[in-house]
Amino acid sequence: MLIGTDCLLRRRDLAEVIGAALVAKAAGLGHRRAGAAGVPPSTVRRWLRRFAAYAEAIRVFFTVLAHDLDPMLAPLAPTPTPLGDAVEAIAAAARAASLRLAPVAPWQFASASSGGRLLSNTEWPYAAAR
Repeated sequence: MLIGTDCLLRRRDLAEVIGAALVAKAAGLGHRRAGAAGVPPSTVRRWLRRFAAYAEAIRVFFTVLAHDLDPMLAPLAPTPTPLGDAVEAIAAAARAASLRLAPVAPWQFASASSGGRLLSNTEWPYAAAR
C-alpha cells in the first residue's frame, strides 16, 4: 500500500489540516473554532471524536516512538486532557525524528509512522489497544 505522508487513509483533507484541528482542540477550542475554512463542522467533529476515542493508545504509541528515537528524552509532561497528551506525544516524536533523522513536519510524521491510519478505527496500530 502506498500513501503520501501529507494525507491520512480515508480522509480527504491534508494531515496538516486535520492536525491543526487536533492542536486547536487540545488548546481548548470547540469543533467549530478548531476547523479550517471550508471544512464542515461535522467533519471536524468526526476527526476529533475518532482521535479522542483512541487518544490513550495514540499517546502510548508515539511516546514509545519518541523515546526510541531519543533515549535521553525526558518524560513527557501531562496536559489537562488525554487528547492533549496524545497531541504532545506526536509533537515529541516528530521533534525526536527531526533531530535524529531529518526535519519533518509533525503531522506528516504522524501520518508516515501510523501508515496513514492515525484516525483509523479498525487497523493497526490502535485497534488492538482499545
